[in-house]
Amino acid sequence: MREPVVQRLVEDAPVFKRLREPGWALLHGHGLEIGALHEPAPLSAQCTVDYVDALTRAEASALFPEVDASLLTEPDHIRDMDRDGLSGLPNDHYDFVVLSHVIEHLAEPIGALAEVFRVLKPGGHAVIAAPDRHYTFDRLRGNTPFGQLLDQHERGVKKVSDEQYIDFLGGVHPKVLRSGAAALDKALASVRARREHAHVWDSTAFKEFLERAFSHLDIRAELQYESSGAQNSLEHFSVWRKLDNRP
Repeated sequence: MREPVVQRLVEDAPVFKRLREPGWALLHGHGLEIGALHEPAPLSAQCTVDYVDALTRAEASALFPEVDASLLTEPDHIRDMDRDGLSGLPNDHYDFVVLSHVIEHLAEPIGALAEVFRVLKPGGHAVIAAPDRHYTFDRLRGNTPFGQLLDQHERGVKKVSDEQYIDFLGGVHPKVLRSGAAALDKALASVRARREHAHVWDSTAFKEFLERAFSHLDIRAELQYESSGAQNSLEHFSVWRKLDNRP
Protein backbone atom coordinates (compact mmCIF):
# COMPACT_ATOMS: atom_id res chain seq x y z
CA MET A 1 0.00 0.00 0.00
CA ARG A 2 1.67 3.19 -1.09
CA GLU A 3 1.33 6.49 0.72
CA PRO A 4 -1.18 8.78 -1.05
CA VAL A 5 0.27 12.20 -0.26
CA VAL A 6 3.84 11.48 -1.36
CA GLN A 7 2.73 9.62 -4.46
CA ARG A 8 0.40 12.46 -5.44
CA LEU A 9 3.43 14.76 -5.60
CA VAL A 10 4.92 12.44 -8.20
CA GLU A 11 1.85 12.49 -10.41
CA ASP A 12 1.26 16.24 -10.14
CA ALA A 13 4.73 17.24 -11.28
CA PRO A 14 5.54 16.74 -14.99
CA VAL A 15 9.29 16.54 -14.30
CA PHE A 16 8.80 13.34 -12.30
CA LYS A 17 6.75 11.82 -15.07
CA ARG A 18 9.39 12.65 -17.65
CA LEU A 19 12.16 11.14 -15.53
CA ARG A 20 10.19 7.92 -15.09
CA GLU A 21 9.26 7.54 -18.76
CA PRO A 22 12.51 5.84 -19.90
CA GLY A 23 11.96 3.24 -17.20
CA TRP A 24 8.35 2.55 -18.17
CA ALA A 25 9.45 2.24 -21.80
CA LEU A 26 11.52 -0.84 -20.89
CA LEU A 27 8.41 -2.79 -19.89
CA HIS A 28 6.44 -5.12 -22.13
CA GLY A 29 4.28 -8.22 -21.84
CA HIS A 30 2.24 -9.24 -18.80
CA GLY A 31 3.21 -7.85 -15.42
CA LEU A 32 2.27 -7.40 -11.79
CA GLU A 33 1.93 -4.16 -9.84
CA ILE A 34 1.99 -4.25 -6.05
CA GLY A 35 0.15 -1.55 -4.10
CA ALA A 36 -1.03 0.60 -7.02
CA LEU A 37 -3.78 2.18 -4.89
CA HIS A 38 -5.07 5.21 -6.84
CA GLU A 39 -2.06 5.73 -9.13
CA PRO A 40 -1.21 2.65 -11.19
CA ALA A 41 1.85 2.77 -13.39
CA PRO A 42 1.25 4.50 -16.75
CA LEU A 43 2.00 1.45 -18.86
CA SER A 44 2.02 1.35 -22.65
CA ALA A 45 -0.56 -0.47 -24.75
CA GLN A 46 1.89 -3.36 -25.18
CA CYS A 47 1.55 -4.18 -21.48
CA THR A 48 -1.13 -5.99 -19.50
CA VAL A 49 -1.04 -6.11 -15.72
CA ASP A 50 -2.43 -7.85 -12.64
CA TYR A 51 -2.81 -5.80 -9.45
CA VAL A 52 -2.07 -7.06 -5.96
CA ASP A 53 -2.81 -5.24 -2.71
CA ALA A 54 -3.50 -5.91 0.95
CA LEU A 55 -6.89 -4.17 0.70
CA THR A 56 -9.90 -4.34 -1.53
CA ARG A 57 -10.98 -1.14 -3.26
CA ALA A 58 -13.76 -0.63 -0.70
CA GLU A 59 -11.38 -1.13 2.22
CA ALA A 60 -8.84 1.30 0.74
CA SER A 61 -11.57 3.89 0.21
CA ALA A 62 -12.56 3.70 3.88
CA LEU A 63 -8.96 3.90 5.11
CA PHE A 64 -7.93 6.77 2.79
CA PRO A 65 -10.94 9.09 2.59
CA GLU A 66 -8.76 11.86 1.13
CA VAL A 67 -8.36 9.80 -2.05
CA ASP A 68 -10.99 9.97 -4.83
CA ALA A 69 -12.52 6.49 -4.60
CA SER A 70 -13.19 6.40 -8.33
CA LEU A 71 -9.42 6.38 -8.94
CA LEU A 72 -8.70 3.37 -6.75
CA THR A 73 -7.50 0.20 -8.45
CA GLU A 74 -9.38 -3.04 -7.72
CA PRO A 75 -6.79 -5.73 -6.95
CA ASP A 76 -6.81 -9.00 -8.87
CA HIS A 77 -5.04 -10.66 -5.93
CA ILE A 78 -5.36 -9.83 -2.23
CA ARG A 79 -2.04 -10.36 -0.50
CA ASP A 80 -0.54 -8.68 2.55
CA MET A 81 3.15 -8.52 1.60
CA ASP A 82 4.23 -8.69 5.24
CA ARG A 83 2.07 -11.68 6.10
CA ASP A 84 1.61 -13.49 2.79
CA GLY A 85 4.32 -12.30 0.42
CA LEU A 86 3.11 -13.19 -3.06
CA SER A 87 1.98 -16.64 -2.00
CA GLY A 88 0.09 -18.57 -4.64
CA LEU A 89 1.60 -16.60 -7.53
CA PRO A 90 3.88 -18.76 -9.68
CA ASN A 91 7.65 -18.59 -9.98
CA ASP A 92 9.23 -16.99 -13.07
CA HIS A 93 5.84 -15.91 -14.38
CA TYR A 94 5.69 -12.14 -14.95
CA ASP A 95 7.48 -10.08 -17.58
CA PHE A 96 7.68 -7.17 -15.14
CA VAL A 97 6.86 -6.33 -11.53
CA VAL A 98 6.24 -2.80 -10.23
CA LEU A 99 6.93 -2.01 -6.55
CA SER A 100 6.61 1.78 -6.34
CA HIS A 101 6.44 3.64 -3.02
CA VAL A 102 5.50 0.43 -1.20
CA ILE A 103 8.72 -1.01 0.20
CA GLU A 104 9.13 1.74 2.81
CA HIS A 105 5.83 0.67 4.39
CA LEU A 106 6.75 -2.99 4.81
CA ALA A 107 7.97 -4.67 7.96
CA GLU A 108 10.51 -6.78 6.08
CA PRO A 109 11.75 -5.26 2.80
CA ILE A 110 14.39 -7.88 2.00
CA GLY A 111 11.78 -10.62 1.97
CA ALA A 112 9.59 -8.48 -0.27
CA LEU A 113 12.43 -8.21 -2.80
CA ALA A 114 12.86 -11.97 -2.70
CA GLU A 115 9.18 -12.37 -3.60
CA VAL A 116 9.36 -9.79 -6.40
CA PHE A 117 12.24 -11.60 -8.07
CA ARG A 118 10.73 -15.03 -7.41
CA VAL A 119 7.67 -14.28 -9.56
CA LEU A 120 9.67 -12.36 -12.20
CA LYS A 121 10.84 -14.19 -15.32
CA PRO A 122 14.56 -14.26 -16.10
CA GLY A 123 15.05 -11.34 -18.46
CA GLY A 124 12.07 -9.55 -16.92
CA HIS A 125 12.16 -6.12 -15.32
CA ALA A 126 11.55 -5.03 -11.73
CA VAL A 127 10.61 -1.39 -11.19
CA ILE A 128 11.45 -0.37 -7.63
CA ALA A 129 10.91 3.13 -6.24
CA ALA A 130 11.09 4.65 -2.77
CA PRO A 131 10.95 8.24 -1.53
CA ASP A 132 14.23 10.01 -0.91
CA ARG A 133 13.91 11.27 2.66
CA HIS A 134 15.61 14.57 1.86
CA TYR A 135 12.62 15.59 -0.29
CA THR A 136 9.69 14.32 1.83
CA PHE A 137 8.25 14.63 5.31
CA ASP A 138 10.87 12.05 6.42
CA ARG A 139 13.71 14.52 6.02
CA LEU A 140 14.45 14.64 9.77
CA ARG A 141 14.70 10.85 10.12
CA GLY A 142 17.86 8.82 9.63
CA ASN A 143 18.44 6.13 7.02
CA THR A 144 17.36 2.66 8.12
CA PRO A 145 20.58 0.66 8.68
CA PHE A 146 21.04 -2.42 6.49
CA GLY A 147 21.94 -4.45 9.58
CA GLN A 148 18.52 -3.75 11.05
CA LEU A 149 16.81 -4.85 7.84
CA LEU A 150 18.92 -8.00 7.63
CA ASP A 151 18.10 -8.86 11.24
CA GLN A 152 14.38 -8.42 10.56
CA HIS A 153 14.69 -10.65 7.49
CA GLU A 154 16.53 -13.40 9.34
CA ARG A 155 13.97 -13.32 12.16
CA GLY A 156 11.07 -13.42 9.70
CA VAL A 157 9.47 -10.25 11.06
CA LYS A 158 5.92 -9.82 9.79
CA LYS A 159 4.77 -6.71 11.65
CA VAL A 160 6.14 -3.18 11.97
CA SER A 161 6.98 -2.44 15.59
CA ASP A 162 5.55 0.45 17.57
CA GLU A 163 9.13 1.69 18.02
CA GLN A 164 9.38 2.17 14.27
CA TYR A 165 6.08 4.03 14.15
CA ILE A 166 7.16 6.20 17.09
CA ASP A 167 10.27 7.07 15.07
CA PHE A 168 7.93 8.08 12.23
CA LEU A 169 5.85 10.26 14.56
CA GLY A 170 8.98 11.80 16.10
CA GLY A 171 10.23 12.85 12.68
CA VAL A 172 6.94 13.88 11.12
CA HIS A 173 4.60 14.82 14.02
CA PRO A 174 6.90 15.46 17.00
CA LYS A 175 4.24 17.32 19.00
CA VAL A 176 2.33 14.06 19.38
CA LEU A 177 5.15 12.62 21.46
CA ARG A 178 4.73 15.48 23.94
CA SER A 179 0.94 15.36 24.11
CA GLY A 180 0.43 12.53 26.59
CA ALA A 181 -0.30 8.83 26.46
CA ALA A 182 -3.84 9.12 25.10
CA ALA A 183 -2.77 11.27 22.14
CA LEU A 184 0.15 8.96 21.40
CA ASP A 185 -2.06 5.86 21.51
CA LYS A 186 -4.50 7.49 19.08
CA ALA A 187 -1.71 8.53 16.73
CA LEU A 188 -0.14 5.06 16.84
CA ALA A 189 -3.47 3.45 16.02
CA SER A 190 -3.79 5.72 12.98
CA VAL A 191 -0.28 5.13 11.63
CA ARG A 192 -0.62 1.37 12.17
CA ALA A 193 -3.86 1.27 10.21
CA ARG A 194 -2.46 3.42 7.40
CA ARG A 195 0.87 1.60 7.50
CA GLU A 196 2.97 4.74 7.38
CA HIS A 197 6.68 4.75 6.57
CA ALA A 198 8.48 2.12 8.63
CA HIS A 199 11.80 2.59 6.80
CA VAL A 200 13.62 5.60 5.44
CA TRP A 201 16.41 6.06 2.91
CA ASP A 202 18.00 8.74 0.79
CA SER A 203 18.71 7.77 -2.82
CA THR A 204 22.30 6.69 -2.18
CA ALA A 205 21.33 4.56 0.82
CA PHE A 206 18.39 2.99 -1.02
CA LYS A 207 20.47 1.93 -3.99
CA GLU A 208 23.05 0.48 -1.61
CA PHE A 209 20.27 -1.35 0.24
CA LEU A 210 19.03 -2.90 -3.02
CA GLU A 211 22.49 -4.02 -4.07
CA ARG A 212 23.28 -5.53 -0.67
CA ALA A 213 19.87 -7.23 -0.50
CA PHE A 214 20.34 -8.72 -3.98
CA SER A 215 23.75 -10.03 -2.95
CA HIS A 216 22.37 -11.56 0.25
CA LEU A 217 19.48 -13.19 -1.63
CA ASP A 218 21.73 -14.40 -4.48
CA ILE A 219 19.66 -12.39 -6.95
CA ARG A 220 21.48 -11.47 -10.15
CA ALA A 221 20.02 -8.19 -11.35
CA GLU A 222 21.35 -5.63 -13.80
CA LEU A 223 20.47 -1.96 -13.42
CA GLN A 224 18.77 -0.72 -16.58
CA TYR A 225 17.66 2.77 -15.56
CA GLU A 226 17.63 5.00 -12.50
CA SER A 227 16.57 8.47 -11.42
CA SER A 228 17.70 9.79 -8.04
CA GLY A 229 16.32 12.37 -5.67
CA ALA A 230 19.06 14.77 -6.73
CA GLN A 231 17.56 14.64 -10.25
CA ASN A 232 13.84 14.48 -9.51
CA SER A 233 13.58 16.01 -6.01
CA LEU A 234 11.50 13.15 -4.66
CA GLU A 235 12.61 9.54 -5.01
CA HIS A 236 14.99 6.83 -6.09
CA PHE A 237 13.38 5.17 -9.10
CA SER A 238 15.14 2.23 -10.71
CA VAL A 239 14.53 -0.57 -13.19
CA TRP A 240 16.43 -3.85 -12.86
CA ARG A 241 16.61 -6.76 -15.29
CA LYS A 242 16.59 -10.20 -13.70
CA LEU A 243 19.46 -12.33 -14.93
CA ASP A 244 19.28 -16.09 -15.12
CA ASN A 245 20.94 -17.63 -12.03
CA ARG A 246 21.60 -20.91 -13.78
CA PRO A 247 25.27 -21.59 -14.71
